Amino acid sequence: MLSTYTSYNLISKDMLKSLDRTAAETSNAREAEYYKENIGKVGSVDAFLDDYRLYSYAMKAYGLDDMTYAKAFMRKVLDSDLTDANSFANKLSDERYRNFASAFSFSASTATPQTETQLDEIIGLYSATAANAGSAIKEETRYYNIVIDTVTSADQLLNNDRLRNYVFTAFGIDPNTYSRTVVRGVLGSDPDDPGSYFNTTFGARAEEAASAIEAANAELAGLPSNDANKARIAELRAEITRQNAVIANAQKYRALAEAYSFASDGTATAGTVQDAAQKAGTNQLYTLSNPRVTSEAALMNKDYFESRIGSITTAHELVSDPRLLNYIKVAFDLNKASVVSSTISNILTSDPDPNDATSYINLFGGADKAKYVALRAAFNFQDDGSLAAGDTAQTAVQTAAAARGYMVHYNDKDDDADATAVKRFKSQIGAVKSVQDFVGEASVYNFALKAFGLDPASVSAFTVKRVLKSDLNDPRSYVYQLKDDRFVQLAKAFNFGADGNITAPKLAQSESEILVMSRAYVTAKSRFGTKDDKAKAEEEAKYYATQIQRVETTKEFLSDERLVSFVLTANGIDPKSVDPVFMEKIFASDLDDPKSFVNRQADRGFRKIVASFNFNAEGKIKQPDDAEIQSRRGIYETIDSHVRQMLEEEAGNDNAGVRLALYFERKAATITTPYDILADDALFEVFKVVYQLPDEVGSANIDAQAEMIKRHLDLKELQDPQAVSKMIVKFSVLYDLNNQATTDPALSVLTNSGSSGISADLMMSLAQLRTGGA
Repeated sequence: MLSTYTSYNLISKDMLKSLDRTAAETSNAREAEYYKENIGKVGSVDAFLDDYRLYSYAMKAYGLDDMTYAKAFMRKVLDSDLTDANSFANKLSDERYRNFASAFSFSASTATPQTETQLDEIIGLYSATAANAGSAIKEETRYYNIVIDTVTSADQLLNNDRLRNYVFTAFGIDPNTYSRTVVRGVLGSDPDDPGSYFNTTFGARAEEAASAIEAANAELAGLPSNDANKARIAELRAEITRQNAVIANAQKYRALAEAYSFASDGTATAGTVQDAAQKAGTNQLYTLSNPRVTSEAALMNKDYFESRIGSITTAHELVSDPRLLNYIKVAFDLNKASVVSSTISNILTSDPDPNDATSYINLFGGADKAKYVALRAAFNFQDDGSLAAGDTAQTAVQTAAAARGYMVHYNDKDDDADATAVKRFKSQIGAVKSVQDFVGEASVYNFALKAFGLDPASVSAFTVKRVLKSDLNDPRSYVYQLKDDRFVQLAKAFNFGADGNITAPKLAQSESEILVMSRAYVTAKSRFGTKDDKAKAEEEAKYYATQIQRVETTKEFLSDERLVSFVLTANGIDPKSVDPVFMEKIFASDLDDPKSFVNRQADRGFRKIVASFNFNAEGKIKQPDDAEIQSRRGIYETIDSHVRQMLEEEAGNDNAGVRLALYFERKAATITTPYDILADDALFEVFKVVYQLPDEVGSANIDAQAEMIKRHLDLKELQDPQAVSKMIVKFSVLYDLNNQATTDPALSVLTNSGSSGISADLMMSLAQLRTGGA
């Protein structure tokens, strides 16, 4: 009979071959195939527990076969929420139950429009887009100013998307409803020529509109305001609004005509389309047209105020200019809807005497009284709104003070609006259940599109719906046909299926796998560490949970050394022991091909790693089947664990010591405290043999036994495979010595019989024990 060590060594020296041999045995192969083919058909905990063949296979895989009878107990284990520290499985001291529970998922993944990571990213992108609005305007202006000088016709301008968008934004032309014929005709018009396209098309309409407004106002003036005239008054006011829109439209196109110098046929000479003044005017309109007040726009408003304030002679004249009025409101932090032109006019003409209780400032200042006082002191108007002889609306010092206030507060309103938009988006995105909900909720829809630099007014909801329902793994899907990466990124930011309903996030690893990986990492890094070590490990786990959700391909994952190191450590593999080429081969392997690279590794941890990710053959993320109760990782881990259990069990049929040695080898790295050894009869047996302790030690106080283990064994050494190997050698030799029949060694030598003495195998083991220094 071979010695314990020799038998153990025959198995462990080529563990892959040993595992393959065990897995290939008829009964083991049949049971594994049955499990693999049928576990995906199970839809509930009860169905799983009722399928004895599946249930008992899994229980044996996790070393729980002695608990197979306890279905009610195991149901509570499987129903446990592993994210809850107080759940049933998490409160059990035996980690086998938690490992068993983590291999299954009987609750469907949570469908959500966005994960926390996606939400954080879109908010960050929205903020960045807002902050970079000024840079984007400068870049578009730079491009415009260079290219416009090369334009030789109106058609050339309109055919260039960037130029056309710049012009339309500057002059307020809707790109979705514009008429090319109209715009082209206006560009070739001379506003001073009565026969030009502009004057014949818009000029006459504007004159008719002005006449209609005059007539409507005259009629309104003569109508008493009573119930009998209410309907007619409403009609006249609506007519005035319509005719004002006609005039505004004419003014818009007049400004466009005045900004360019095309001939009536739309031609021009390169460099003559706009002179310096026309170009500067277009640049200013484009900058000021942006909904946000950028720093460039703020400086333009400041220059405008300072160029006009010297010619202002009355308070009424000042507040009648919308641009000047807005400047004042912003400069003195009064930029709110309740402050109108009459408010500012009353403040500017209020009695400056602070003791006058009847003054406008004292009567209506309220919480803003100090701002009212500051505004009144910044201008020199008299009580009637005029200026005293020799006075100006502001002195140079007052103008400079107003400028300082404006430059401090010019973006306050935008910042407040951003904060409100973010708050509203965060509160409403959770209620979105479909693409239809998404496009129907204006605050969500507008926020999302703006975050990706898309104009909600320019992009059709139909386009957005098709984008969000696109399959990002299909290069022929709609989103890629648009040839615009902004739409691709928009689709990635949300979790909608082809049917338009929200789905579970499509992640490189599912939320449950991330949890398993993170827990294993924290355990590995804090097994013998300090509280600080555990805190650092938990921080790293948070980093991993966030970053892995951003990974979209195998290549991205493997290129991030920090993520790869995390995964290897979590699976008990030293990151220094593998190189990038090895990892590429691992992830390029077909898990279902027994001859693939990953399946030829003795350490099944590599197979478990690959199976824990949702990458397809092309290295892209695929959506796992939510109906399956066990992930690929869970299935392969269960099958591999079952094969290992059978290997150890079969080895024990011939020699119980070999089974103990193999078991100790497998469990050593998981031992953290003496109580882990005391709670496991097999581990405790190995310990007693190695240190030649009598069985009676098990009768001592449990804490005394723990102290005894600490005196004999440095548990940290169990993390070192070489140290574990030496312990197994020592165990094997001593186990054989303790369990063989005792005979007079001299008699054995004399009779030349090794049957009851020390065999050649045992002699070899003893020699290795001496040379190994164990």
